Amino acid sequence: MKHLKVGKTESYLLEKLQRGEKLHLLLLDPEELSPEEAAKLAKIGEGSGSDGIMVGGSTFFSQSFLDEFVKEVKRGISIPVIIFPNNITSITRYADAIWFMSMLNSVDHYFIIGAQSQGAVLVKQYRLEAIPMGYIVFGGDTAVAAMGRALPLPPERGEVAACYALAAQYLGMRFVYLEAGSGAKNPLPSSTIKTVRKAIEIPLIVGGGIRSPENAIEAVEAGADIIVTGTVAEEDFDLCREIIAVIKSKKNHKQR
Repeated sequence: MKHLKVGKTESYLLEKLQRGEKLHLLLLDPEELSPEEAAKLAKIGEGSGSDGIMVGGSTFFSQSFLDEFVKEVKRGISIPVIIFPNNITSITRYADAIWFMSMLNSVDHYFIIGAQSQGAVLVKQYRLEAIPMGYIVFGGDTAVAAMGRALPLPPERGEVAACYALAAQYLGMRFVYLEAGSGAKNPLPSSTIKTVRKAIEIPLIVGGGIRSPENAIEAVEAGADIIVTGTVAEEDFDLCREIIAVIKSKKNHKQR
């Protein structure tokens, strides 16, 4: 039986983690930024130490616009661009990879496997690198929770999130993403991140509400392998640069 190979972008991320690095991914939202603005932020992000660019938002945009957006972003950088999809219209042939993700705590079949079954053909046709990820959403007052019809998890109940995360690992997903939500008022509690980290062996991504170096340090020290920031970069990239710096100053004590 032929075994599926880990692709170039995933290998790049895993090799960095195996060397003990903590990673930062910069999230650029096509709903909030023009292609030119996004390209400028991506270039600054790479220069500041970001390990990759994620492209995605909570609501819908046209595929043709996404194509131009990603092409413009890629033009000035060498780090990978990974699609962070909200629906099948978020698939573009011009990205390096796509988080092939399931919103595990959605109450809607469509966001658990429906959109994925429809989008899989395009991913294969475009020869996009698919990186399997379990996506877990907290709180109920964010756009992602509303659009994805999430059964929002209470941020303080890490043991519930850990059950979802462990299920993702056992289902063969290779990353888990804990999402407080774009524009969330507060980041996830460190206790929740710690509980999930203890439960799983695969890389742990944390995003949403991280607006200061202190927030980033708490998440990393609690066990996050990869930190995602988006809103803070749009509002104040000097502050985002400080966040990236503290993330990159940390090391994994236990390498995978």
